[in-house]
Amino acid sequence: MDSLTLAARLVKHFEGCRLAAYQDSAGPWTIGYGHTRGVLPGQTITQEEADAFLHEDLLSADAAVSSLIDRKVIGSAATAALIDFAFNLGQGALEQLLRHADTEAQFDRWVHAGGQVLPGLVKRRAVEAFLFSLGDL
Repeated sequence: MDSLTLAARLVKHFEGCRLAAYQDSAGPWTIGYGHTRGVLPGQTITQEEADAFLHEDLLSADAAVSSLIDRKVIGSAATAALIDFAFNLGQGALEQLLRHADTEAQFDRWVHAGGQVLPGLVKRRAVEAFLFSLGDL
């Protein structure tokens, strides 16, 4: 399985899909599979629009990863973990994560939203760290 397909599965699993706008635990208005750009209160979308937003957002996260690492060196599982991380937290957080030589051990530092540790983020970071440790599938 390629890294983008695996990352899409991770995002779908951890984000779920909501076709009506909601405020996530950190505050931004969100819709679909965690899409935040341009979302307004009361907005609704179709499943097709949610899938299109997911595709766009994954391509953006994938580009962020590709700009920072050599994908051939770390492998597809590790790349998928970083794509999911970038999707969830953005390129700035990804850059901070990758500054550390012990990147795998750093995932569990990113489990807070709205000033609280969220169990869903603890699980997500554990899966990402595991996939990162695998390197390639």
